[in-house]
Amino acid sequence: MQEKLDVRGLKCPLPILRAKKALAQLESQDTLEIWATDSGAPNDFVAFCRQTGHILLSQDTVIEDGQTVFHLIIQHK
Repeated sequence: MQEKLDVRGLKCPLPILRAKKALAQLESQDTLEIWATDSGAPNDFVAFCRQTGHILLSQDTVIEDGQTVFHLIIQHK
């Protein structure tokens, strides 16, 4: 199962906290697709996965309406 989490416009620590809450509802091997605009999000999610054991499957950057948006996919441990 894949869930989506849109945390665009939220600043640290809210994207991580919302992701943690969403992941708690998922089962092992499920994925969470995250859209974030906080410039620290890429590094924050790398650290989050390292600390929690979840797996960062992909991370890329897109430009939407002139704004940088980070797209990440995390797999539940």
